[in-house]
Amino acid sequence: MPKSLSMQMCNKIVNDGYERALEAKKNGKLVGWATSIFPQEIPEAFGLDIVYPENHAAAVSARHGSLDLCQEAEGKGYSNDLCSYARVNLGYMYKETIDGVNMPAPDFVLCCTNLCNTVKKWYENLAAHYNVPLIMIDTPYNAGYEVSQEAVDYIKGQFEEAIHQLEKITGQKFDETKFKKVMDISSHAGDLWKEVMALAQNNPSPLGGFDLFNYMAIIVCARGKQETVDCFEQLIKELKENLKNGTTTFRGEEKHRIMYDGIPCWNYLGYKLKYFISQGINMVGSAYLDTWAIQYESGDLDGMARAYSALLNNINLDRLVDDRAEVIKKFNCAGAVYHMNRSCKIMDFLQYELGRRVEKKTGVPYARFDGDQSDPRNFAKAQFETRIQGLTEIMESKKAN
Repeated sequence: MPKSLSMQMCNKIVNDGYERALEAKKNGKLVGWATSIFPQEIPEAFGLDIVYPENHAAAVSARHGSLDLCQEAEGKGYSNDLCSYARVNLGYMYKETIDGVNMPAPDFVLCCTNLCNTVKKWYENLAAHYNVPLIMIDTPYNAGYEVSQEAVDYIKGQFEEAIHQLEKITGQKFDETKFKKVMDISSHAGDLWKEVMALAQNNPSPLGGFDLFNYMAIIVCARGKQETVDCFEQLIKELKENLKNGTTTFRGEEKHRIMYDGIPCWNYLGYKLKYFISQGINMVGSAYLDTWAIQYESGDLDGMARAYSALLNNINLDRLVDDRAEVIKKFNCAGAVYHMNRSCKIMDFLQYELGRRVEKKTGVPYARFDGDQSDPRNFAKAQFETRIQGLTEIMESKKAN
């Protein structure tokens, strides 16, 4: 089946990003590595080429190359209990080049703790190995339902320090006008990503939800680029055309609509999609995918600080429950599937309580399965199929009644 124009655009954006970084390094220009939800508006305003190790690890895993890199890191003394994204990247750090997608060695690294605390030590190790500067933005955990003004002020101060550090590293003066323009693009990309996901609220959905895990690459690594806005506008156009024609990118009969919670098992993405299709299950909503819609009013630095703080695992349990319950309600989901991800400890531990509370709040049944985002040793097809079969039987029973 030929790829849609929007998917071709998406692939080009990703590939061009790696090629530009490699070319920049070759020509003696500075290149950085960054965590996936670092406020990329800042380095983008400097015109810097940035690559994202988590995005790279996901791509390597989808091409079934992650196990070799995990074992390389383990052979250097890193525990296999560590996040597999970290192990893939640390293994790559030692190997320096692999078959497939490559990243140039960094001249500086950018780390934001809104993901988890693992990234702190991971990026400290990168900085030590490559002997390069580390710029760290610490986002306090939001114990309250909303981000406090104290936290906003603290994070904004770190934005300013990051800008100052990059001025010293690059020898450039920060351009406020360009920064505002990048904020415009980035916030618009977040709005469009929300609109893309919202189209799956239609029943039946004009898209197979697993498609979004492919498009997610550019909202992660190219939020501040106009090409990402153009790609999402084209995708929205295609999906609206599907609605008009009664067609869909879902390759099966949509019998059951579910919410999928957690990072995909990238090594088994195709397998899981095919199995869901065999059961008539379409993933139409995901709180994880929603994380990447970094939304704020352009020019509002307070809003930007809040947006980069209140996401993923950095918000309290009540808000996590409400977010998932809202997805289930909005997307008319008959079930929910939770990935018990061995790599992402904070997400994994929360899933047990999240599943119980969300079911109590919505009345929608759920299933859990064990897996890993990049380590293929931690996933069993038999268990996955058994759990999904059980959920399917419950959804069919509730539907019949």
